[in-house]
Amino acid sequence: MSTIGSFEGFQPVSLKQEGDDQPSEADHLSMEEGDQDKTPVWREISRQSSVTKSTLCPNPYHQPYISRKYFVTRPGAIETALEDLKGHIAETYGETIQGFWLLTEIDHWNNEKEKILLVTDKTLLICKYDFIMLSCVQVQRVPLSAVYRICLGKFVFPAISLDKRPGEGLRICWGSPEEQSLLSRWNPWSTEVPYVTFTEHPMKYTSEKFLEICKLSGFTSKLVSAIQNAHKNSAGSGREKGLMVLTQPILIETYTGLMSFIGNRNKLGYSLARGSIGF
Repeated sequence: MSTIGSFEGFQPVSLKQEGDDQPSEADHLSMEEGDQDKTPVWREISRQSSVTKSTLCPNPYHQPYISRKYFVTRPGAIETALEDLKGHIAETYGETIQGFWLLTEIDHWNNEKEKILLVTDKTLLICKYDFIMLSCVQVQRVPLSAVYRICLGKFVFPAISLDKRPGEGLRICWGSPEEQSLLSRWNPWSTEVPYVTFTEHPMKYTSEKFLEICKLSGFTSKLVSAIQNAHKNSAGSGREKGLMVLTQPILIETYTGLMSFIGNRNKLGYSLARGSIGF
């Protein structure tokens, strides 16, 4: 039979407390058997104290592999989207874009949707852009003169809601919730909701560029200024009280939340690489 390895190089290691300068019997044996001129490295290692350091978990979206799953982060995608939308807005509406942001919309059923927001002199444009095919799918126009209230705060849900979300958001209102019909309130695909809710995009911290265009505070300050100017310039808006900016909880009235639970966990509202299927 053959032997595996050799045991000649193995030496006893003593575990000693820090500050203990007296050599142990194992130390004497090793010094006598080994070369007296060589300092045994294992002794130095055995005297090092074991220290466990706790660190904060990194943001998962900092990891290149995870961030590359979002098509919006791929080279040239966001720049192409901006050029497409600039041309489309100028040709269709004759308006000039003043600001450009990438945020996440949270609809009245708590579903997340990736959206590009554009602010002009008169309009807030909410764009659904397909970053896979690099094409604009839908544009919702909200006249700035019609916006009368902006709410900033944490998300809150009914007490018996089964699908709640943490964090803070922004709600823009151009109509009273009481005016919303019962059918549109309970229709998850309704486009007649008189308000829209946003929060920051999950790719905010991937780079300095995305940190700027995904920042909710930057969008809010620009939007408030544009709305105030629009109110001044539109004499027939009927909004004598002007714009109200409130800090209060944002209610998302969902109860079961099965649709949003499945959709948000799988990021169905984002242009995302879903993996490959093949043989």
